[in-house]
Amino acid sequence: MSQPRRTSRRRAWTVLTLPALLCVLAACSGTPIAGEGADAAPSASPSPSGPPGTLFDNFHYSGPEDPALAANGWQVRTGGGGPGIKDTWSADGVGFFSDPTAQGGRILQLQSSTDGTEQGTRQAEVQSTGTSLFTGTFAARVHFSDKPTSGRDGDHVVETFFPISASDSSTDYSELDYEYLPNGGWGHVGPQLDTTTWYKADPPDRVTRAHKRRLEGWHTLMVTAMDGKVTYSLDGKELFTSSGKYVPREKMDIHFSNWFIDLPFSGGPRTWDMKVNWFYYKADEAVSQADVQKAVDGFYSAGTNHIDTVPKS
Repeated sequence: MSQPRRTSRRRAWTVLTLPALLCVLAACSGTPIAGEGADAAPSASPSPSGPPGTLFDNFHYSGPEDPALAANGWQVRTGGGGPGIKDTWSADGVGFFSDPTAQGGRILQLQSSTDGTEQGTRQAEVQSTGTSLFTGTFAARVHFSDKPTSGRDGDHVVETFFPISASDSSTDYSELDYEYLPNGGWGHVGPQLDTTTWYKADPPDRVTRAHKRRLEGWHTLMVTAMDGKVTYSLDGKELFTSSGKYVPREKMDIHFSNWFIDLPFSGGPRTWDMKVNWFYYKADEAVSQADVQKAVDGFYSAGTNHIDTVPKS
């Protein structure tokens, strides 16, 4: 079962303050910085025009310190708090690499690692900042892992995509979760995909649906929040709908996160990879999976790596 984030939203600037300042001094030109190896790609730059009420990003960045990452509204988390193993968030597991299985051949990779101790654990998260995402369609192409990339299997890892309020203490707290647990957790046996709509973080007030299925590989995850209900769909098929008080009540940021519920065994080091191909949002419209993919295909065909025309008010 899902748990509240219990995090501060002011936690990632330790990584990005200097690059963001450099970006400002350079008029946020989006000029690429030195890459992190042969996989480095030209950095994205802010797109001032395009379809109204649209946010799209396919994560063409050279690394966590690429100034364009901050300029385009993304943070790499390095601060404290939960969920999972508290105060183990690190930029070390965040990278942008070539991947022949991804559309356009580029991905955001979130790699979490542990040796079974708190000191030897690193969790990874990337979030948007200052976005104005409320009602409409949220979509992401995500690669889930059923097994560790290296090391012994069995960890209670959580691979997630979710819009969430900027503050857990907000009176209009809103959170819409996809959480994949390949090995289960919270007393449940995996594999399991949880879809959860939150009304309040503390005390927890939510509705959730567990889907017992194995999801190794690429999937299109969608949340449509329109007309007083929230619908979760996977690869175009509806999974769960919430309504009543379990709908967004305020604007949210987007998070991609890979973390551990607990540390069930030592057993040497192991790593878990989650990959993100692209993210798409359309304000105040219910968009089908086919039309989402059509729009994304159009951005790739035009060479558009990032666009944000969502009103900020």
